[in-house]
Amino acid sequence: MTTTSGGSRTPAETPAAEFTVRRARAEDIPAIVAMLADDALGATRETPSDLAPYRAAFERVDADPHQHLVVAEIDGRAVGTLHLTIIPGLSRRGSTRSLIEAVRVHTDQRGSGLGTRLIEWAVAESRRQECVLVQLTSDATRVEAHRFYERLGFQASHLGFKMPLS
Repeated sequence: MTTTSGGSRTPAETPAAEFTVRRARAEDIPAIVAMLADDALGATRETPSDLAPYRAAFERVDADPHQHLVVAEIDGRAVGTLHLTIIPGLSRRGSTRSLIEAVRVHTDQRGSGLGTRLIEWAVAESRRQECVLVQLTSDATRVEAHRFYERLGFQASHLGFKMPLS
């Protein structure tokens, strides 16, 4: 998918360069991990210096047809990423939903509209996969991200809980 920025933007956003959204490949792992680690929360939980666990996880994700780990690419460089999971279920009359996770945009592309376009891609792909709703979670401390998702039409409708297992 090749796309350019468009649609509604906040005044701070400048149009994103033309980019391609494509399935992530193993050679994208260093760039994806670097984007995951490039903020206060990610810096405490990611280890870009040891890619072995990420490579093993990538193999599992890549083998699962319900997982869509993608990158946004400009001039051959991964500048954004997200992970879309398609979840078939029995609730809502046997509906399928999607889950957006790990949305990141490279520092030099933030504010360009690229994040908006990545989310738009995920919503369109969710529709294509016949999902009845798309959901996401965002750490409670990511206030700017919450405003971003609300601006795109997401509603803070649930309270989430997590339990670390290790």
